[in-house]
Amino acid sequence: MDGVLAATVLSFVVIFIAELGDKSQLMALTFATRFKPWPVLIGITVATAVVHAVSVGVGYGLGATLPTDWISLIAGVAFLAFGAWTLRGDSLTEDEQARAARTRRSAIIAVTVAFFLAELGDKTMLATITLATQHGWFGTWLGSTVGMVAADALAILVGRQLGRHLPERTIRIGAALLFFAFGIWLVIEALLQLL
Repeated sequence: MDGVLAATVLSFVVIFIAELGDKSQLMALTFATRFKPWPVLIGITVATAVVHAVSVGVGYGLGATLPTDWISLIAGVAFLAFGAWTLRGDSLTEDEQARAARTRRSAIIAVTVAFFLAELGDKTMLATITLATQHGWFGTWLGSTVGMVAADALAILVGRQLGRHLPERTIRIGAALLFFAFGIWLVIEALLQLL
């Protein structure tokens, strides 16, 4: 598979899984109860594209300066941490809930700002940095952006259809197990290179 296509597919899958049960999905659900779906989705897309562009820039820069075996080891440990973080779960703070509830001016601006701020330092941003250390910047950016938007679009669709009766615990455990699997795989791969 072509390098850009492989990076796009891998980034899509990893970020889509990371986003399941994340606070961004909770924010998408909250905004979807107040605004029409398209402005919410546009705001999510703009914020995600910007945050992931920064993430890819940082990750790609690190990838050019660090040896690949150590990058694999660090990435594996990071994915294990993402799995633990996912198991712990996310919830909206009172401030985030209040911001989503009182914003009426422009749905696109409100969603863009809220998502941009919420994603800074979030696990999907860190996962994107990690992926960009080993894969091409464009494919990682494209896949991670589309993966996050797709997961949040799913939250909007399901949330609007089923209310708030999502099996959050099951989704969180499944996503965490996939992170653990990716992490173990990367750690083993790195240790085989280092030894």
